[in-house]
This record gives sequence, C-alpha cells and structure tokens, in this order.
Amino acid sequence: MITDPISDYLTSIRNGILANHRIVEIPASNIKKDITKILFEKGYILNYKFEDDNKQGIIKIALKYHPVTKQSAINKLERASRPGLRNYVNATKLPRVLNGLGIAIISSSIGVITDKEARKENVGGEVLCYVS
Repeated sequence: MITDPISDYLTSIRNGILANHRIVEIPASNIKKDITKILFEKGYILNYKFEDDNKQGIIKIALKYHPVTKQSAINKLERASRPGLRNYVNATKLPRVLNGLGIAIISSSIGVITDKEARKENVGGEVLCYVS
C-alpha cells in the first residue's frame, strides 16, 4: 500500500476551503513545513504555526479569505507528481502556472522552492504541486 502525505496535505487544505474553515490542522513533516512556508510567503494563506505534540507534530494553517466576497485566496491546488508517476523537469522546462500568476512548488537540490526561484537559480527538480 502506497501513501502520499503531500497529496493528503493538499486535500486537507482543499477540504478546509470547501467547508469555509478558518483553521486546518495537518500532521507535520519537513516537506509539508517547507510547502506551508512557501504558501505563506506568496500570500495564499493567512498564517501558520508548527506545534510539537511529542509525536510528529502538527501544522496549524489559517486559511485566507476575501473580507467581502468570502472567496478563498487559493482557487486551485493540484498535485503534479505522485508516487506512481514522478514528474521531474530540468531548468529549461519548468512549468508556468496561469502565465506566471500562480506558482509551481518544486523539490530541487537546493530545497523546496517555487518555479520562479528555480528559474533564477537555474535548477530543476520534482514538481510537487501547482497553486493558483
């Protein structure tokens, strides 16, 4: 049986948005923490907090909504690479999400970064997910 923790992480965020939750709690791992930091830096989530529960830890994510329309800042959150079919790209073939309006999160040799940072550093890697 193969599990995909990154896909579970993205699904938890999507389900929280569909249910209009303010906060989503997700079991932590280092790659999930890196993805959470990127989502915060790019303005897709309001805030985050890493809590230690004497096990693997918990990530608490405060979802971001528009104050008037109540629409989420995240319109689409899609897994690109999965355990059964890894999606690796080199620096020249990095994907563009909505012509640069969205981001692709890449796991590269220098860490978990966005597609724009990967272009700037001229590195490729595994495309984890697309966010718009």
